[in-house]
Amino acid sequence: MSLRINDVAPDFTAETTQGAIHFHDWIGDNWVILFSHPKDFTPVCTTELGAVARLEAQFSQRGVKVIGLSVDPVDNHEKWAADIEEVGGAKVNFPLIGDPELKVAKLYDMLAADDGATAEGRTPANNAPVRTVFIIGPDKRIKLTLAYPMTTGRNFDEILRVLDSIQLTAKHKVATPANWKQGGEVIITGAVSNEDAAKIFPGYKTVKPYLRMTAQPK
Repeated sequence: MSLRINDVAPDFTAETTQGAIHFHDWIGDNWVILFSHPKDFTPVCTTELGAVARLEAQFSQRGVKVIGLSVDPVDNHEKWAADIEEVGGAKVNFPLIGDPELKVAKLYDMLAADDGATAEGRTPANNAPVRTVFIIGPDKRIKLTLAYPMTTGRNFDEILRVLDSIQLTAKHKVATPANWKQGGEVIITGAVSNEDAAKIFPGYKTVKPYLRMTAQPK
């Protein structure tokens, strides 16, 4: 199954470092970031989990729940969490999913269906595709996917930037231009007529008939 933007995020039950969860129930009415890892005790992933732990307050301010996944048992995750805290300088307060039978990795199309049935004996190289970020909305639909190679640490400042854009454009009839950051000008979508744009976004400017810019809505 190939997952695309606007698909419903597959539901599942799994054990985590904070107990068993039913994923859609766990999401509730929140935004969610699910990010996956090919193995516990891997160097790049250790720094990434530490980075997310340090950003916990920023995710919380945005109404976002964070959950990690690694294709190892929960017992390993709990031991790994001590290393993550030591290296990253922040406690891992979000749950980490145990996926020793590769069920969630396959459900989310990170590994092929015939790619074995256990994490036992597998190396990070075997699991290289399990380095994906999913942003999931309160409607349980996938809003973004990002896949990273093994040797490139994820940029969580960029993930926060994309999250801010997605949340803004979900509330207002705007889109964000290249390299947009919070407080920057935004694009009025084509769904808004010029007449309505003058009422909703007074003082907007027309760069091209199809490109109208305005201040970021509050």
